[in-house]
Amino acid sequence: MTDAATPTSPLREGTPYGWRWAPAWVLTFVALWPAPGYAEGVMVLGALAAIIRLLMARFRGSSQLLSGPAWALTSVMFFAYWSPELISAIDSVDAGRALRESAVDLRYLPFLWLVAAAVANEKGRRTTFGGLAIITGLWTLDALVQAAFGTSPLFWSLDELKQLISGHPMCSVEKTLLVDRLSGFLGPCNLKLGVVIASLSPFVLFAAGKRFGTLGWVVAAAAVGIVIMLAGARAAWITYGLVLIFSGWPLLGWKRLALVFALGAATLAALALTTPQLHERLERTAQALAADQSGVDMALSGRAQIWGAAWCMIKQEPVNGVGARGFREAFPACDPLHGAKPAWGKGPAHHAHQIVLEILSETGAIGLLLWLAGAALAWRAWRFATPEAKDRARPAMLALAVTVFPLNTHLAFYSTFWGGLTLMLAALYTGSLLAHNGSKPAQG
Repeated sequence: MTDAATPTSPLREGTPYGWRWAPAWVLTFVALWPAPGYAEGVMVLGALAAIIRLLMARFRGSSQLLSGPAWALTSVMFFAYWSPELISAIDSVDAGRALRESAVDLRYLPFLWLVAAAVANEKGRRTTFGGLAIITGLWTLDALVQAAFGTSPLFWSLDELKQLISGHPMCSVEKTLLVDRLSGFLGPCNLKLGVVIASLSPFVLFAAGKRFGTLGWVVAAAAVGIVIMLAGARAAWITYGLVLIFSGWPLLGWKRLALVFALGAATLAALALTTPQLHERLERTAQALAADQSGVDMALSGRAQIWGAAWCMIKQEPVNGVGARGFREAFPACDPLHGAKPAWGKGPAHHAHQIVLEILSETGAIGLLLWLAGAALAWRAWRFATPEAKDRARPAMLALAVTVFPLNTHLAFYSTFWGGLTLMLAALYTGSLLAHNGSKPAQG
């Protein structure tokens, strides 16, 4: 019998099974986020390719792909996310849809193995993390061009291509006219620029600091920070503030980092004077200081009303929630304003806009316990990792930590886009932290 690690084995490094294509696959998935259908297709194809490769070899030599602990933690992180979804479907407000969604989301598991494999050795890690830094940097430069000239070159190119192929634009004129913030490469119909850039910013800042030192970090932090400010999502401001603290402190020290924050506050004030939309957003934030509930709700863009509905759902379904992605259907019965026009316009809220409330309202106490178990195991892996392992995983760790930071508002973690982004970060974290001792997999 041929040994799996011998040069004649299909598992040897350098063959397709060595998965040297994994970093390119991950970067293609990220680069296609402006076209979510294509990005989803790349993710599904990657998951299928991972399953086929593993089945062809009957999982032999899988330690060449990922270390044993990396296999375990990547799988645990997936099941901490997916199991609550399945359990909540039992008596969901829309059980049929919930069961279909949980079945479809099984595709994430092999994709997470693929993502973790992309960073399981030094070359793959350098390619993947460096590629994410370059992509995020290009998105940042594109958004700065939009801020200066009013048009995102990347989105304009994609929109022209879409019209050439289908005859229809990526976003209607009516929605384009209603945009009150920087939209960048995602376009005016998908206003997630700020939160996406903020979550991926650790890859840019760590790469800039490592390659160009303190000056590189400061320039990159300023460019990314301006884009996040103008993108308008206040949740992204909190996320990015955490990134600045934990990436800048080891490089600058507390005193110089405090100066960076002071300059950032001055820049925000200056931009508010010249940007009416940003000025309005800061004014709304100041309304949170008002004593009455309406002022707080206005400052939070209606989220106080959404959170009230979430608490209602938690009290009604405390064990396993109303079902993942069932918030929209359950909202009317729990709306504390009983059908009055909400601050966001019209229609029910689609999710709780806060990770803890989303988990509790949609998946109940069981879901929260499973999420906490996953987080505890991820933290335990970090705690007992070597300094070298922590160093190589730091960008992914920080990106994941700030994305799920509980004292903030959030996008829907059980949505295709944000759920996929979060799970990708989890796999990048586990794959890089528990890599093959920071080197290539062993060869025969």
